[in-house]
Parts: sequence; C-alpha cells; structure tokens
Amino acid sequence: MSFRLSILTILFFGILFTATAQEDPVLFSVQNKPVHVSEFDYIYKKTNGDKADYSQNSLDEYLDLYIKFKLKVQRARDMQLDTIPALIKELSGYRRQLANSYLVDKEVTEKLVEEAYQRTQEEVDISHIMVKMPNNPQPADTLRAYKKIMKAKTALDGGQSFSAVAKEYSEDDNSKNTSGRLGYFSAIFRPGFYEMESAAYNVKVGKYYRPIRTATGYHIIKLNNKRPSRGEVEAAHILIRTEKNQSDKKQMATIDSIYTVLKNGGNFEKLAGKLSQHQQTAQKGGYIGFVSTNSPVDESFKDQVFDLKSDKLFSKPFKSSVGWHIVSRISKKPVEAPEIAKRRLQTKIQNSAKGKAGKFSRQELAKEAMIVKIKEEANFKEKGTVKMQMIANIDSTYTSHRWKKDLTNKNELFSFGNKMKSTVADFNEFSKTASTRLRRHKNADPKDVAAMVYQDFINDSALKYEEAQLENKYPEFKSLMREYEEGILLFEATKLQVWDKASTDSTGLVAFHATVPNKYQWKERAVVDLYTLRSGNEDKVKEIVTMLGTGKSSEEILASLNKEDQQVLSVQEKEYEKGRDKNLDKINWKKGAVTAALKNDRTRSTSFMVIKGTKTPGVKTLDEARGYVIADYQDFLEKKWLEELNTNYKVEKNDQVFKSLIK
Repeated sequence: MSFRLSILTILFFGILFTATAQEDPVLFSVQNKPVHVSEFDYIYKKTNGDKADYSQNSLDEYLDLYIKFKLKVQRARDMQLDTIPALIKELSGYRRQLANSYLVDKEVTEKLVEEAYQRTQEEVDISHIMVKMPNNPQPADTLRAYKKIMKAKTALDGGQSFSAVAKEYSEDDNSKNTSGRLGYFSAIFRPGFYEMESAAYNVKVGKYYRPIRTATGYHIIKLNNKRPSRGEVEAAHILIRTEKNQSDKKQMATIDSIYTVLKNGGNFEKLAGKLSQHQQTAQKGGYIGFVSTNSPVDESFKDQVFDLKSDKLFSKPFKSSVGWHIVSRISKKPVEAPEIAKRRLQTKIQNSAKGKAGKFSRQELAKEAMIVKIKEEANFKEKGTVKMQMIANIDSTYTSHRWKKDLTNKNELFSFGNKMKSTVADFNEFSKTASTRLRRHKNADPKDVAAMVYQDFINDSALKYEEAQLENKYPEFKSLMREYEEGILLFEATKLQVWDKASTDSTGLVAFHATVPNKYQWKERAVVDLYTLRSGNEDKVKEIVTMLGTGKSSEEILASLNKEDQQVLSVQEKEYEKGRDKNLDKINWKKGAVTAALKNDRTRSTSFMVIKGTKTPGVKTLDEARGYVIADYQDFLEKKWLEELNTNYKVEKNDQVFKSLIK
C-alpha cells in the first residue's frame, strides 16, 4: 500500500465537498458527473500552496490538469475497475484504518487532550478511602472489595465523618491515619488512575464521589480544595539527614551554619557538592530537576520550593520527613501556549495507552464512554430474554476448540437504530475468533466467559455502527475516502493504459523508436579499467601506475599483487559518457591517462581509472536506449489516451463560475 500511495501523491489530487448544490455551484462536469467549486478550490489551494494566486493563467492551467484527472477516473469506472475484488478489499482495508483513526483520534484522543488541558489549569487536594485488590483479582476478590467499599459509602451517607470512615475501612496504610488525605495533585494522574482523576476534578469541594475502581482497588474520593496550577520549578537542595526518634540538634546546627555561609555569599552548588547528604544530587551541585505538585516528595518540601518567587533565591532551613533542607530556585518553567501544551499532552496520553494500565487506561475508559454515547444516539435496544436463553445454553465446551457453533439461530439479540441488527448466529460467528473465549480461564464458568464475549460483541458492533456513520458525521472523512478510491482507480487505469502497455508492447515500442531514430544519442565515451585497492593498501597506487607505464597489462598487475591468501586488488572494465564522472572528466581522454586516486569513506578502499580507449558520439540502438524510449513511449500513450477521452467523453465547463474565481 505504501508504494501505491507514493505513486498517488504524484498522480492524484485530494478533494473536498462540504457545501450544498445551491451554495456550491458546479464548475465543470464529466459525463454529467459534477465537480463543484469547493472541491476545485480546495485542491487548487492544497496543491499550489503559496503560489495559489488565483490568476487566470494559474487557474486555467490547474483546471486543465484537474479535468484530465477526472476524465481518467471516469474511464476507470467505465472499465469497471471499481468492481475488482482485490481493489475493493484494499479500499475496505484503508477505510477500516482511517475509520479507526477517526474513532480514536477524533472521538477519543482529541476530547481527552482538551479535558486534560483544562484539568492542568488547576490542582486538587484530595482524600480517599481505599479497599485494595490483587493485580489479577478473582471474582471473589472483587466482590469482597466491592462489599467493603459500599459499607464505607453507607457509613458516609449515614453522616459519619470522612476521617472516621477512612480510619475504619481504608486499607491504605499511608493515609488512613491522616483522615485519608493524599494532598494536592495535578492532571495527568499516573496510568491506571484516570477514574480517580476524573472523580477529583468532577466532584464539588467538600463533597465525596461515588466508589470508583482503579488499577489498585476501589476508592471513595473526597475533594478538600482546589487552587490554580503552580506549574513547575527547577530547583536544587542541600540535605542534612536526621534519624527517627533521635534529637536533631546537631543537624539543626549544621544546616544553620550552611545557611549562614549562603547568606554571606557562599556558592550553593559547591556547598551542596561538599556538604549535602543526598548522594544522588550532591554530585550534581544539589540539582533535583523540576518540581511539580505531582513530585513524590513531602508537601512541605514542595511548598518551600514554590514559595521562592525568583531565580537564585534560597529558602531558610526547614524540616521534612528525611531531614533538614535548604532549597534554591534555579528557574520557573514558563506557561506554555495552549497549542504547545496540548501537543505535549497528546503525546503523553498516547504513550500511556501503551502501558500496563489495561482496561483502566485513560484511552480504554474514554472508549467505553464513547460506546455508551454511541448506544444512546443509536437507540440501542437489547432483547434480554434472547440473551439470557443464549447464555443459559452455553456448555463447558465453549472455552475449548471442541465447541460447536450454531450459525442458524436468527433470533435477534440487539439492534442499533433500524440499520444494524445482530442475532445469536452473529454472536456465535464473533465467538469463533474471540480472544476472550480462547484465553485460558482457570476455574472460570463458561457462562461467565460467554457473558464477557457478549459484551465485547456489543462493543465491537457499536464501533462498526459508528464507522458506518463517519461519512455523514465528518465531511473530511468522506473526502479522504473518495480521494483514496479515485487514486486507486487512476493508478490501475494508468497501469493498464500506459505503463504496462509501454513495457509489453514490443511492436509498438519498435514503431515508436523508428519515428524518432536520432533522438537518443551517445556522447563521447571512455572505456576504462577501474582499479580498486582494499583498505590499507593505498601505498600501492604508485607501484601500479609505474607498472602501467612499463606496458604491463591489468592481468599481469593482478598476478603480481594478489596472492592466494590475500587479494588486495580488483580490476573492472567500465564505460562512461562525458559528464558522468567528475574525476574522469578532469583528465584528457587519451589512451593510458590515469585519474587521481580516491578513497571511499565507507569501505576505506582506494580506486582510480585508466583509460583504455574512447568511442565517438553516435546514435543509440533501441536496446541501448530502452529505458528512455519506454519513458517517452509512456508519455506518447498517455497523450493518445487523453485525446481519446476528450473525443469520447462530454466535458462541460461553466465559464461564468470559472471567472468568479479569478482574483
């Protein structure tokens, strides 16, 4: 497909049609097939770029090109090339690729980027109650966690304080004794915690959000406060560590003495390198990089960094959970323009989709939300009785290759609008290759597996339904599909009418060559011996030139230098036209003339040429000029083809509409 697309970029012009016939007049038609102004205007600007000046000469020239393009496409349709199965399959494959990018990029990624950008403008102070689950929970694990988190919610709904409920129910040892408080965070939360992020940004200050599930378990999120984003600050620090449950008077005295030196003009980097007890940063002058609200350090540490209002300022000594610090601000990252920030967020979101968050990833959860929306807009209806009966009939063979598929049951399971109806037979067909069915399920009930496959089937059907609506929903999607289809047709028609014919029509090629017998000419040519010495043998050039001067042949020179166990020299006879080799053109073309020796940077070999003789200019035979003759014959055939199309196809131009385009 990539080869075909590279050809199409030369042959083919994109199109766009968005206006109605009343607003968008017809510029020309081919066999009564209209081409509207919007289509021509779009491709004219797209192809000409800054040179699209809308002058009469420019428009005339381009209109002629576009009419030729449309003539060829119409001929391809009349040849029924659009019915070739291989081309239909290729177009279908392209459509699926394009549709997937639209569904993911347009419906999911663009919305996620905009959502994330708006969220990054604020930081949220949150608390939570968490009930943990293992990495690969069994149904029993999920049920236990769900029941416990719902008990916590019932307690909150009953009026108990968040702090008390967190102490009783939360399984997060780091926060349960601090009323469940996690502190301030800013979007984007780490992979697997998109639901937590959404809860934090959607709930009102002072309120808690219904139980949500993340990669680690169930949570109830409470929003304590919101504030404008503090951005990112580049910083360095000096650390004097303290020991738990021990007096830190000595450490306090040490950090105070360092602070005094700094106030008297001491160099922060040198002091950090010499005195800081944080080895990872001490060797870099205390440099810790950029600090943000999401940095994994104490809140007190972050507060001290952000309190520094200008570069090169340093804080007073302060204490964290690991010791006493002095921090210095190096720079503050400037606020990014929205378009730059959104590009960065898009990359981050797309990369996070490749991680291990799985079904809890931002993309997957947004995709689920999109499917819910599709179902609502399409008036999705499900036949619950049919579904229950189908699942009830699932037996133990369903998760094995022994399962027998019943493809005759046409009872309807669900429908999207009036256009898509799915039956039990369709579900069984889907089940044949469903990875969920074939995946190993330890001790799983086949009916539960079938229920999961059924949900996958609904989701897949929803996406297919939405794909079918893309032409109506996105005019540019419709244009791209028409673009690619016409490009395929143009490629195939040109291949049949011009390229293949020029290569295989030997009689026509001979006849064409006879009409221009003197067009293909040889310039003066030199017949040379190309001497090539392997790397490390460049000192033998003078020796070879000396032997040539004594009349020795290339065979004798090869025999003299090459040994059975070491081949250092090779000689090839070649032929060059004037102007084809710069090194050869620098010398007089006479027998025995030697070029300068040149070294090949890649192979490290050294080579030079010796002229054996010359050939005078003359006419090339058909075989000698075959490549050039075929290229010219292709041009000849294309001109004949266009003449035939202009004769046999009706082209109507609206001069008045054309004149209205001239500026």
